[in-house]
Amino acid sequence: MTNSIKWSVSKTLVPYDEAVAYMEERVAAIAMDEAPELVWLLEHPPLYTAGTSASETDLLTPDRLPVYKSGRGGQYTYHGPGQRVAYVMLDVKKRGHDVRAFVTQLETWLIQTLAQHDIHAETRCDRVGVWVPRPEMRPNKEDKIAAIGIRLRKWVSFHGIALNVNPDLAHFSGIVPCGITVHGVTSLHDLGHPVSMTQVDQALRKSFEEIFGPTELCEDAPYSLTSDPVSPISAS
Repeated sequence: MTNSIKWSVSKTLVPYDEAVAYMEERVAAIAMDEAPELVWLLEHPPLYTAGTSASETDLLTPDRLPVYKSGRGGQYTYHGPGQRVAYVMLDVKKRGHDVRAFVTQLETWLIQTLAQHDIHAETRCDRVGVWVPRPEMRPNKEDKIAAIGIRLRKWVSFHGIALNVNPDLAHFSGIVPCGITVHGVTSLHDLGHPVSMTQVDQALRKSFEEIFGPTELCEDAPYSLTSDPVSPISAS
């Protein structure tokens, strides 16, 4: 099997259940060395996902948007148009069997991508994700601009990152994002950087290759599925 990492971008909104079904199939194939590693960039319709640590009390408006139970780590998060989701299906055992180091690489990927758009972002030892200090608004204020949530199966990762480019930030008010109440959320556009999704994708790919190695563009984005879909759940 080729060692190249495939890079695919879907141009239309991808239903969450179909994306999960595809990842399940692809991860199984990668683990058996029957398919190359893949990074899949997409956008979802508006929805909430509940990670494996999600608390029902953090879903503030259960009837606002569809809610999906997710196998990734973490708590509640929002996905929707204007947010670049990157599902990262990589063989972590080829990268040292070190999950913490892998997550650090994902964080660095996001930080370097944002730096290309003149945004200084940081990580926090007590909080997952990537954060932007906002001292111009008030002392010690910082907002989350990107979330990270992964799962491993046979040392192959799936799920991945979600970078806020220009989503409807009001939708985040329907949840306690990632269980954190004392900080907010932001986006590139909210910070005064009205870049296009294409520009963000270019920056993501450049930074990814600097950390993980070369990629090969797939002209056909994954979308043909055979697995049973994941159904929305009620969190009430």
